Amino acid sequence: MFPNGTMKALTLSYDDGVEQDRKLVEVLNRYGIKAAFNLNSGIQTGANHWAGRDTEGHEVDIRRMNVRGLKELYASHEVAVHGLTHPRLETLDGETIRNELEQDKCNLERIFGTAVRGMAYPFGTYNAQVRAIAGDCGLAYARGVNSTYSFEIPPDLLEYQPSCHHADPRLMELAERFINLKPAVPQVFYVWGHSYEFDTGRNWPLIEEFCRFMAKRDDIFYATNAQALLGV
Repeated sequence: MFPNGTMKALTLSYDDGVEQDRKLVEVLNRYGIKAAFNLNSGIQTGANHWAGRDTEGHEVDIRRMNVRGLKELYASHEVAVHGLTHPRLETLDGETIRNELEQDKCNLERIFGTAVRGMAYPFGTYNAQVRAIAGDCGLAYARGVNSTYSFEIPPDLLEYQPSCHHADPRLMELAERFINLKPAVPQVFYVWGHSYEFDTGRNWPLIEEFCRFMAKRDDIFYATNAQALLGV
């Protein structure tokens, strides 16, 4: 059960710590909706960038943010591990996997001055070894990228899969179903993505519409990932 006796929680999750997070955080804060932002502390610098294309073929600059100011930017939200350098963890040896997760966790805890409890697997991929090392590193939940179209909380939080991506055609259908849900056990609507996809998809109004529809409901707990899944 969540605060105020509600059985429903909404949480979002965004990867890579890119410049577009600034606009996304402004939208989320305006509607009182919370998220986890999954960062790669080993490459968290504006020098790390790449080019994307929007739906009309225009180039979109996708650039990780410099560390300075991120503590203030994400103050109302959660920061979580995404790997030190965003590798495909399942392709690495155990010692390197551990370094990727432990060092990212330690760096984020030092930068943000808070305990880091969770992560999003880079590329959404992992294997049994990666999952086990994540747990050994003190991570209590870890998210993939496969849509469940469900709100159920699985027994193994280190193999957590989201309800859907923010650009999924079923997003608003799921939102309406969640609004009308009257569950007897806790349920979590978990939406994930990358904020730069709002530029490449030219669909910033999508997140505005979603947040406006979901906001200010007495029977929903607006939570970070750790609050929704761990109660912290």
